[in-house]
Amino acid sequence: MDYGLCNLNIIPLRLEDSDCSEMISQVLYGDLFEILEVTEKWCKVRLVDDQYEGWIDNKQCKKISLSEFEELSQKTPKLSTHLLDIITTATNTLLPISIGSNTAISKFLNHSFEGATTSKKLNKSNLTEFAQMYLNSPYLWGGKTPFGIDCSGFTQMVYKLCGYQLFRDAIQQVNQGEVLSFIEESEAGDLAFFDNDEGIITHVGIILENNRIIHAHGKVRIDQLDHSGIFNIEKQKHTHKLRVIKRMI
Repeated sequence: MDYGLCNLNIIPLRLEDSDCSEMISQVLYGDLFEILEVTEKWCKVRLVDDQYEGWIDNKQCKKISLSEFEELSQKTPKLSTHLLDIITTATNTLLPISIGSNTAISKFLNHSFEGATTSKKLNKSNLTEFAQMYLNSPYLWGGKTPFGIDCSGFTQMVYKLCGYQLFRDAIQQVNQGEVLSFIEESEAGDLAFFDNDEGIITHVGIILENNRIIHAHGKVRIDQLDHSGIFNIEKQKHTHKLRVIKRMI
């Protein structure tokens, strides 16, 4: 098996090996992956962090050896904590990176980074602090950055910044954590999941204090949460039907 890492700010991860295929997630700077299949123009990869699989362009795939992969896998992540920061490359050019990028691999690439990072498990209260940094980020299917993010990418990245691993999709995340019976039992930082008319989980958000929720819907926004679901303050109506509340930490 071959291995690789992301040495760019963002690489789109696609469902199929085509530029026209939908983007199902993104690979961020410092992410490690296994290379499962290689074609003339594409690599099928499996991300180490959440085991998510998809296709990336060969031109954006930096391969590394097994020994390098094992060495980098053992490094404690150093996640950038500014919405946007700058890496200086080996050729003294600038490379922008988004919040949550793993700068622990920068020395391996002969890159220089002097920005703020986090590398440990943080208190639950930090979840809401990081969540609100993403406010007004536009919704983007498959996105994981402040320049475009979807609902489960948002929850995954906020938890990642605090040192906790969630799966990529809402339908996967709902299988993690402890079920809470009532909204009244919830705390800021817990997750609320929502389903469609067929009972399929389609949305997730982070509970805040005072019966509010922050979630990616059109943009990352704050709305009211009640026993029925999310009440959109601007539209003055419910937009999502509550299914279950989960405590992850």
